[in-house]
Amino acid sequence: MSSSFEKYQKRRLISSYFSVVISISLVLFLLGLLGLLVLNSKKVADHFKEQIALTIYIKDTAKEIEIKQLEKTLALAEYAKITAYISKEEAAEFHSKDIGENFMDFLGYNPLQNAIDVYLKAEYVSADQIEEIKNKILQKEFVDEVAYDKPLISLLTDNIKRISFWVLLISTIFTFIAVLLINSSIRLAVYSKRFIIKTMQMVGATKRFIRRPFIWKSIKLGMIGSVVAIIGVSVVLYYLDLSFPELGLLRDPVLLVSLFISVFVVGVIITWISTFFATQRFLNLRTDELYF
Repeated sequence: MSSSFEKYQKRRLISSYFSVVISISLVLFLLGLLGLLVLNSKKVADHFKEQIALTIYIKDTAKEIEIKQLEKTLALAEYAKITAYISKEEAAEFHSKDIGENFMDFLGYNPLQNAIDVYLKAEYVSADQIEEIKNKILQKEFVDEVAYDKPLISLLTDNIKRISFWVLLISTIFTFIAVLLINSSIRLAVYSKRFIIKTMQMVGATKRFIRRPFIWKSIKLGMIGSVVAIIGVSVVLYYLDLSFPELGLLRDPVLLVSLFISVFVVGVIITWISTFFATQRFLNLRTDELYF
């Protein structure tokens, strides 16, 4: 009879530990994903900024050597990420494909101009800096016009600021919720042993002696939960990198290691603090208050 009761208690204990580990893993997994978003928010923003092109239209009277020199100067400029020369013939071909017919058959000539597309580095994508670059390029006599999507840049800048604010706010709120959820799971696990805690206290055990095994057990559960969460975040990160290789999510190992260490440390610290206060609460209760 006692053997079956012991097995029942053991199964119940394992079930309790399992539920705590699952709770910790899920919360830390979501927290890790949010941390991944926060750490890579600048990288994502920079990716979109670097899709904006500055188009330089060149006069038909420009000499080939002048165009080559300009193209080389732009390629070496500190603000340029990629440059691409598009001849008027190539532009006409692209335009004809877009509209589905050859517009030169109606006009009898090619009205388009030779152009150089300059994709700027993210740190130079702002209205003031682009205007400064534009004015510098326009000083060359053979440059006819410099065009870019000004409303798009303003919209992109405003949206990045707005999204950054909300990501920071949601991260703060979610971190607080994560602490509460893990704390609740730990408190429930300690609550199931409140009579053992009080019995140990009644036979003369010190509070520190009673707390120690509970804290160590919770820290171990926190470590297991953190490792499971890190594995989950790694799997998601791997598939995100396969889907969006241009973001280079796996190219910064220092950033990734920092994220995984943070998840692990947060899991250990939260479980330690939660267990300390949960056991302290039951240690301070009177015997008759344990039933409520």
